[in-house]
Amino acid sequence: MANTKTVLFKIKRQPTPTITPYWEEFELNWHSGMNVISSLMEIAANPVTRDGKATTPITYDANCLEEICGSCAMLINGRARMACSALVDKLEQPIQIEPLSKFPLVRDLAVDRSVLFENLKAVKAWVPIDGSYDLGSGPRISPEAQEEAYPLSNCISCCCCMEACPQFNEHTGFVGAAAISQVRLFNAHPTGAALKRERLVALMGDGGIQECGYAQNCVEICPKEIPLTTSISDVSGQVMKQAISDLFRR
Repeated sequence: MANTKTVLFKIKRQPTPTITPYWEEFELNWHSGMNVISSLMEIAANPVTRDGKATTPITYDANCLEEICGSCAMLINGRARMACSALVDKLEQPIQIEPLSKFPLVRDLAVDRSVLFENLKAVKAWVPIDGSYDLGSGPRISPEAQEEAYPLSNCISCCCCMEACPQFNEHTGFVGAAAISQVRLFNAHPTGAALKRERLVALMGDGGIQECGYAQNCVEICPKEIPLTTSISDVSGQVMKQAISDLFRR
């Protein structure tokens, strides 16, 4: 017997940032294991709406398709999540898909998330090694420290935490939980600690850690289950200690 089960998608379209957005509906035959990103691929292969109208393929970002690269973050039924791990069978229909709302639109579901990388640069989220000479063996790190750092290193720069954060908006310029968690990661590294003060000073300025309202949306929505609120609390304490230390140095 032929499969007659179908899946309905309602997708927000916007060819350019200046054009008024509109919705298009697509209907696909159901098959086992469908996820949102594979469904978008099917639509791209045959871009015809539910009512039989030919349209353009939907623009979206994707790469690894296994929740590692963070590219395919979008709003699915109103919630920021990864399209590659959003299984159709676990979603209410019609499945409504929109671009992330807090980032400049490029086209359709693709947005410009470069603000995250600018924020990471602002807080110096790297280990300072210039590569001009042989550094020899790296510093020894205890298994306990490695165990604590590993979850923080799982960040995939998807920006779901920033999308869900009520404090991340154009009025605050808040750097977001992802950048703060990376400060914790690199401050804890024996070599990365060389830039610890610079990172903490960066978080004392506009858009810094004081902007966090501790809503905890970030830790609830993170696809990698990173302990973001723990990082925020830890780094907040580091910032306070650094501010007091700097005060007495004057």
